[in-house]
Amino acid sequence: MSASGGTKAIVAALGANLAIAVAKFVAFLFSGSSSMLAESVHSLADSGNQGLLLLGGKKAKREATPEHPFGYGRERYIYAFLVSIVLFSVGGMFAVYEGYEKIKHPHSLDNWYWPVGVLVFAIIAEGFSFRTAIVESNATRGALSWTQFIRRAKAPELPVVLLEDFGALIGLVLALGGVGIAVITDNGVWDGIGTLCIGILLIAIAIVLAAETKSLLLGESAGTDEVDKIKQAIVDHDTVTSVIHMRTLHLGPEELLVAAKIAVQHDDTAAEVAAAINAAETRIREAVPIARVIYLEPDIYSESDAAAGNDPAATPGGPTPGPAH
Repeated sequence: MSASGGTKAIVAALGANLAIAVAKFVAFLFSGSSSMLAESVHSLADSGNQGLLLLGGKKAKREATPEHPFGYGRERYIYAFLVSIVLFSVGGMFAVYEGYEKIKHPHSLDNWYWPVGVLVFAIIAEGFSFRTAIVESNATRGALSWTQFIRRAKAPELPVVLLEDFGALIGLVLALGGVGIAVITDNGVWDGIGTLCIGILLIAIAIVLAAETKSLLLGESAGTDEVDKIKQAIVDHDTVTSVIHMRTLHLGPEELLVAAKIAVQHDDTAAEVAAAINAAETRIREAVPIARVIYLEPDIYSESDAAAGNDPAATPGGPTPGPAH
């Protein structure tokens, strides 16, 4: 996922949410609709979330330091996790509270045409933002389904924006339904029910975001295709005969660490092994450009040692764990 693609989707979402937040709050002032208040807070929280994603992207570009020798790429994961917290607390919990209060103390809506007009405008604006996120995601999604894309994406920005925009559109429909039924029945309880449904929706989306970004924070391996490319690039069938075992780890969305124990011929000289390792590193970077930190350890492969090991995954010749998703 390109940084520019993610940034374009974030900026589109930020512009839409700021305009929508102002319009919703004005509609709340004129109508007293709790759905509109919850939705205005939701849009304001989303605007803050997009600001967090932009800040995380900027901080992640800092150069590595002695204290952080692998750089700051994971800052993008940290800020994406903060987004889930903001969405849960500021958006979801506030809407649940406001919906409960409106159900407990209902009142009729004034100037109902204000919230209806603003909600229609908001659906159009959110639809534009959602369309931008879909177009940018399709550039990197490939053959993956949308669920697979959200679960496997190493760059968090587009999945976050996609889920936010999807939740916003559903929330707007719920708000429009709540306001519409409240006007038709002259019963403000329906406005509160719509608000409560919005809160539950936002909490559910926040939980999904938190789970996915938590996995990225803990550290995920490269995808299956990238692992296969790296293994093929390492082996030259001359000096390097096989990959004994290998580990990969995303240091950030666009930076991969590769550590592998490789089998070399027992009669190769140190100079030949060093040259083979340098050549293997070059081939790895050509095959998988995001593989920027590479450690290759030469060893003499022994089938008997591999068979006798108590921990096959840590023994020469042992199986390589599959990629995390």
